[in-house]
Amino acid sequence: MTTDAMRRAVALVQDAESFVVSGHVGPDGDALGSALAFAHAARAAGKQAVVAFGEPFTLPATYAFLDTTPIVSAADLPPHPDAMVVFDVGVSSRLGSLAGYAAGAGKLLIVDHHPHPEEGFGDVQVIDTGAGAAGQLCASLIEDLGWAIDETVARCLLTAIVTDTGRFQYSSTDGEIMRVAAGLLDAGVRPEIIGQAVYESVPFGYLRVASAVLGRAVLEEDLGLVWSVLYRADLEDAGIGAEDTDPLIDDLRIAREAGVALLMKEVEGGFKGSMRSRGAVDVGAIAAAEGGGGHHNAAGFTVSDSIEAVLERIRASLRG
Repeated sequence: MTTDAMRRAVALVQDAESFVVSGHVGPDGDALGSALAFAHAARAAGKQAVVAFGEPFTLPATYAFLDTTPIVSAADLPPHPDAMVVFDVGVSSRLGSLAGYAAGAGKLLIVDHHPHPEEGFGDVQVIDTGAGAAGQLCASLIEDLGWAIDETVARCLLTAIVTDTGRFQYSSTDGEIMRVAAGLLDAGVRPEIIGQAVYESVPFGYLRVASAVLGRAVLEEDLGLVWSVLYRADLEDAGIGAEDTDPLIDDLRIAREAGVALLMKEVEGGFKGSMRSRGAVDVGAIAAAEGGGGHHNAAGFTVSDSIEAVLERIRASLRG
């Protein structure tokens, strides 16, 4: 991918020697993998690079197989990096506590594949809504820079791509992203390590939480909506953290009747909603109306309203 925006991104990176790399708060595999891949590649190219995310940040055990040595606490960031590079986020608010820090960086590069990026956010924006993952764009940026993609970098990039394409099952999967993935496999990545860690490994307490959440699931068949709630008490009873519960939304969405799946996770001050669609409904638009965002088939938001108030708005959107 060599566009005018990518050429400007390459020039920005080449002119800098020190980087802070980040992504959206509560990073998923795409944001985390992309940020780590860029940081590792930059270090190998002789640059200085650290990774940090908005607080509170807890590294999910799911991703412990990645080399996370570039990650530092947000409190330990250098005061004036030459540049900040953020992946998988196109609006400043999604950086959380790092939004102000980003505004003070020497240069700010945005690399994202979500629609509707914030105008004026960053000195250079590389936005490609046709990309299946930010990791795909990160791979292109690293290649255009002429930096090496060794096994460590490739593992981070493939993790980003695998997780954001739903193991290459989502509609964003095309020949180009498969060709990128093939190159990463050629770099020595073992896909079974990613698959087992991300999709076949949860703490035992997850089973108790899943039982509670699925047990209270509701089907509103006239709307094609399946929804449920994860309470903080569920986590406390099971002895696990919120970062261990990412697979729950996919447990909900497998119901045949679920044209749309919604999981409301109780957080401090409100609820965090995760939505999935089988394609007929644009959940990204629904999430945007709630102050969040995402893609046509996968999106999220955070609200301080009651569950019923949120459900009523979502029902109204589904009724059209």
